[in-house]
Amino acid sequence: MDQHSNEQKSDMETDDTLTNRQGHPITNNQNIRTVGNRGPSTLENYDFLEKISHFDRERVPERVVHARGAGAHGYFEAYGTAGDEPVSKYTRAKLFQEKGKRTPVFVRFSTVTHGISSPETLRDPRGFAVKFYTEDGNWDLVGNNLKIFFIRDAVKFPDLIHAFKPDPVTNLQDGERIFDFISNTPEAMHMITFLFSPWGIPANYRQMQGSGVNTYKWVNQEGEAVLVKYHWEPKQGIKNLTQKEAEEIQAKNFNHATQDLYEAIERGDYPEWELFVQIMSDDEHPELDFDPLDDTKLWPEDQFPWLPVGKMVLNKNPEDYFTEVEQAAFGTGVLVDGLDFSDDKMLQGRTFSYSDTQRYRVGANYLQLPINAPKKRVATNQRGGQMQYKVDLGKNQSPHINYEPSTINGLKEAKQDGKEYTPHVEGNLVRESIERQNNFKQAGDTYRHFEDWEKDELITNLVNTLAPCDQRIQTKMIDMLKQCDKEYGSRVEEGLKNASSQNTSSREPIGAEGAEDAPRQAEEKGHSQDPY
Repeated sequence: MDQHSNEQKSDMETDDTLTNRQGHPITNNQNIRTVGNRGPSTLENYDFLEKISHFDRERVPERVVHARGAGAHGYFEAYGTAGDEPVSKYTRAKLFQEKGKRTPVFVRFSTVTHGISSPETLRDPRGFAVKFYTEDGNWDLVGNNLKIFFIRDAVKFPDLIHAFKPDPVTNLQDGERIFDFISNTPEAMHMITFLFSPWGIPANYRQMQGSGVNTYKWVNQEGEAVLVKYHWEPKQGIKNLTQKEAEEIQAKNFNHATQDLYEAIERGDYPEWELFVQIMSDDEHPELDFDPLDDTKLWPEDQFPWLPVGKMVLNKNPEDYFTEVEQAAFGTGVLVDGLDFSDDKMLQGRTFSYSDTQRYRVGANYLQLPINAPKKRVATNQRGGQMQYKVDLGKNQSPHINYEPSTINGLKEAKQDGKEYTPHVEGNLVRESIERQNNFKQAGDTYRHFEDWEKDELITNLVNTLAPCDQRIQTKMIDMLKQCDKEYGSRVEEGLKNASSQNTSSREPIGAEGAEDAPRQAEEKGHSQDPY
């Protein structure tokens, strides 16, 4: 139904007449009210005061991470199977059960550590967050383009982000600060190997992979659970950029990925991804040389094959960037029946943090915004809070009853669909790292898997960033890189010997070469002008 069909108009209005937020037609949007055309303004300038005071508040705090983003609407179409088997064997989540069943989605792509207007060519992981508007309510699959992460415990997340964010004094990203943290965090070596390779700069959002990163669980009708990993594979193919190629693009366009996504959808070239899952029994798997709940590790595909479960198509651009993309809010704790949490320490920490930051950033009632609201009935006993614009009353709920249980027209609990999943948990409360860390093996495997040009790019980018760093940091990094792969570490070591006298500052974008000269070049190349 047209949202304007029942709206009243005064006799001085047409359908395109400008009004203020009170519905008053505005007859003069060019001048404030003054005493004479040169005199002072008066305090009762309501139209101006409403306009300027809203303008002063039209930005919300940007995300601490994933600030720079682009988004689109589309749908997810289920296959009804996981590989060759009915998906119901593993999960009772309704969106997966029926072949051809379509679920509306909204997807937000992003960079991670840089600000809201930063170039989309910077070396950084990319966010890949999908909101499924299912018949059972929303499911948020919040991940990145890379399938692993820097750390395995959520308590380190603020430290990681602080190290990659600008220096709190200079406000410049600083490679020395980054590698000061990384050189003391051996588990990060696998992620660093990806980040400083061409995989650290995807060519655009359409041609990059996505991953849930965390380990989740699927639960079937009998209450049986398996561990699961999610992977998005682009049907457009995968493309990455070298540092030099990215810098050339950035010199001309710092919005290229957003532009690419928008224009592809506008011309009907709808991007598609296929969703795969890896499944593992829910136990410790002592036969593996890593812990399956460790986010710094890949699950070997030969042991845990990728099973296709559906595809996603993005076919509609946002009508307003702020309303939809900027106010979109995701959380790793947003799961529907048939999906569940694992004991993944990163997942446990993210589940609080993600929703908490949205309540701070957008407000307590962020889930009432259309982009975040489920596309089904909502009935809660939650009341009040900043920017509440409706009450989530049930059809027969008394407005006087905002508690449960009640005998007089209050809300009632839903009936359990399927057997409750009740995992057994036993052990002492401790503050300890997982036992099977194996920090270097997969990093070495990844390095050896790279093509020669990817290895060359990786070494160059690491050397460029490490060269100005403290010698102690360099020594630690070389030692850990050699534990990943002897050739890997030796090539970085040799590169640092040759570069030691050339790089003088670590205060430049990671992977870049010669950026420290930019302030001097700007002064030298600047054209002198007389004042006016």
